[in-house]
Amino acid sequence: SLQSATRAMEAGEEDEMIVAALLHDIGDPLAPHSHSEMAAAVLRPYVSERVHWIIKYHGLFQSYYYAHHFGNDRNARDIHKEHSWYSDCVHFCEHYDQNCFDPDYPSKDLEFFRPMLERVFSKQQNFAL
Repeated sequence: SLQSATRAMEAGEEDEMIVAALLHDIGDPLAPHSHSEMAAAVLRPYVSERVHWIIKYHGLFQSYYYAHHFGNDRNARDIHKEHSWYSDCVHFCEHYDQNCFDPDYPSKDLEFFRPMLERVFSKQQNFAL
């Protein structure tokens, strides 16, 4: 998660995307089969609809990289092919998820991201909860 957020920050993403990258897998321990939805639910009041959608579906989109190894359809994400944020979610998974397992990557520590977390969680977006 720290690597994901660091990569998003280094790519010039806005605070809400960096925070989303940092927290995108927070649901793993409690909801391993629906972790994306859990993380998205936590973030929903604080991020845009676009970022919420990306986090909500990143688990499905991430399966592109491994599903075929387990006899599943790696292109299952294509049910959303016509969605306006499809390519954004593909980008998120390619640049801030599937490549974030490098133990030698110089990730920032959690304290570095504290100001961003505070900024994002101090305001609520205007869409219906």
